[in-house]
Amino acid sequence: MTALGARGVRRRPRQPVHAWTRFAALAVLTLVLLAPLLTTFVRVMTPGPGGSVIGQLAGAFIYGPVLTWLGNSFLVTAVTVVVTVAVAAPAGYVLSRGRGRGVTAFALVIFGLQSLPIVLFLVPLFVLFALIGLVDNLVGVGIIYIGMGVAVATWTMGAGFDAIPVDIEEAAWLDGCSVFRGFWRVVLPNALPGVLSAAVFTFLLAWNDYWIALVFILSNGNYTMGIGLAASYGSPVLSLIGLVPPLIVFLVFHRFFSLGGVSGSLAGT
Repeated sequence: MTALGARGVRRRPRQPVHAWTRFAALAVLTLVLLAPLLTTFVRVMTPGPGGSVIGQLAGAFIYGPVLTWLGNSFLVTAVTVVVTVAVAAPAGYVLSRGRGRGVTAFALVIFGLQSLPIVLFLVPLFVLFALIGLVDNLVGVGIIYIGMGVAVATWTMGAGFDAIPVDIEEAAWLDGCSVFRGFWRVVLPNALPGVLSAAVFTFLLAWNDYWIALVFILSNGNYTMGIGLAASYGSPVLSLIGLVPPLIVFLVFHRFFSLGGVSGSLAGT
């Protein structure tokens, strides 16, 4: 059999039936997953009689607690991301470069903390935080977010540091860099995609949380956007507002995930 037809015209190979079946299944699954988002968007874009989209958005911000909820979420999320990255970066470096029983024990502790669900800790943490005055306090919620994010961020950054050849560090040491300076000036910039991946994951973890804030935050003035949205009975306008910051983070940082940091450093070697 040849690929030429009777008149010498090359025929396009037929796509296997299973390929189209797979495509249709993925398309249906995508629509099912996006259905809540599409429904929310349509509800916002089709206001009632005499209303407008801009009027709905303006009304949401005029409604006093919304700005407070946004501010609380931004504050807790920003502090969580900064502290988590600052702690997880050197911890991931030790996990990647260190050898010995101490490092192995450290890795097992991190893995154990990552594997346990946070629900197991909610009751004892609530009792402890009630004793030290961290219930209904954004500081207490931030501490829990940091504890949740550090374990995963440490593993993520450790994997990123594993991809960087030790030869780069050794060259920096020969040029007079200390271990810390070599980590700060050489390793960390080349591990930027891994660092940003951990930061974005931590951002989403803190921004999208509902259960922890629901348990530990009691007063309206300390609500984050998640429980504020629940308190407003799932307002589609507030849902759309809460979706904007994660989209902005993705649009700003997604290009860094394709960086070839190590290849740039090794270009001249």
